[in-house]
Amino acid sequence: MADEGDVLTNLDNQPGANGADNHPAAAILTQYIKDLSVENPNAPDVYQWQDQPKIDVQFNIGADPVGQEVHEVTLKINITASGEKGNFYLVELAYCGLVGMRNIPEEQGHAFLYAEAPRLLFPFARRVVADAVRDAGFPPLVVDPIDFNGLYVQQLNARRQQEQGAAAGDTPAPGSDA
Repeated sequence: MADEGDVLTNLDNQPGANGADNHPAAAILTQYIKDLSVENPNAPDVYQWQDQPKIDVQFNIGADPVGQEVHEVTLKINITASGEKGNFYLVELAYCGLVGMRNIPEEQGHAFLYAEAPRLLFPFARRVVADAVRDAGFPPLVVDPIDFNGLYVQQLNARRQQEQGAAAGDTPAPGSDA
């Protein structure tokens, strides 16, 4: 877009005929904790344990339509800190965002819901986890960053390979005992 004496000269980014909004748009409308559970099952004994906890972090992503142009994206994070004598703590978080999308092709919309939206939600979910662990009486747990885009591509490639294997009939290689 060029400016000529503070006058716009390129108006290609205007709405369609009769003011129709046909440009692609996607945004996080709001975000919230849908479910949070923090367990400290061995308190107060756990504060006397000398071993370092083994931390297991699991996460899952889901997306459900809640309207014509709105989806709820859920980032689930489950954390178990365990030691020789039992569990130090358990945290289960379902952190959600309402995502508005308009005029986006299905394939790009899927990528936004399962890769980009979780990437945008993750820093806030990570803070909730750190605060929950701290409030349970332990040093805050800062979950390492996650490459949601890389995981999305990896999952897509794995699914394509499964579909190609199923389409090929999974015929055994010559000389195999299968």
